[in-house]
Amino acid sequence: MAPTPKRAAFFDVDNTLTRGSTLYFLGRGMYQRGFFSKKDISRFVLANLRFKLTGKEKPEEMKRWQGAATDFIAGHKVDDIELMAQDVYDQYVSPSLWQGTIDIAQTHLSNDEEVWLVTAAPEDMAALIARKLGFTGAIGTKVETADGCYTGRMCGNLLHGKEKVVAIKELAASHGFDLKDCYAYSDSHNDLPLLLGVGHPSAINPDAILRLRALRESWPIHDFRRARILNRILGPVISRLGSLITLITPSRRKRSGPPSA
Repeated sequence: MAPTPKRAAFFDVDNTLTRGSTLYFLGRGMYQRGFFSKKDISRFVLANLRFKLTGKEKPEEMKRWQGAATDFIAGHKVDDIELMAQDVYDQYVSPSLWQGTIDIAQTHLSNDEEVWLVTAAPEDMAALIARKLGFTGAIGTKVETADGCYTGRMCGNLLHGKEKVVAIKELAASHGFDLKDCYAYSDSHNDLPLLLGVGHPSAINPDAILRLRALRESWPIHDFRRARILNRILGPVISRLGSLITLITPSRRKRSGPPSA
């Protein structure tokens, strides 16, 4: 009997696994530790904002964002960044995780399926997140190093859009996955190439365009933002209702007891 082909689930990170940008968390941690100035981080934040709001696929915006995303670690020692990244995970990444997404990933692991993060964030940071969560591994944007320091240049392209499906095809070829049997999860319509590259795509916390596409294609949609908002609104109401019931119940029991002699 032929062995059963291995299967994998591929997860985007920012806003799919975490609330917010992994790269921003890393930059914030570096700023707090004196790695660079407010001017440096402002340049990155501005480039990130432009990238997200003004034509994500425009080459000039991609180039500007790529430069800002890698320049801010240029010249820093790899060991120093790795050590700091541990603290960044504990301080910023861990509290931002969507538990619902982790639960989905854990279900795949329990079914003997591999779980890989696929992200535009630096691969070293993505690999750290994967290790912390017990996932199989991570694919991310690779940043060049020389003599134990980051040069600020990328190895290859930013892992964004079509580059993600190229990456999972390479991974599938080396690990023996059949992508028709694999899964992918993302929040962004920019990851449609990734989602369309597998047999089982799903949307998590989808943007408007991805939600429409998922509805049209009957893809599963998981929106943990809605559950969080409902819990925040209904939680206090349920608590008050529970307290009210507790106060009312004893008096009812007293009235329904046996008549006094």
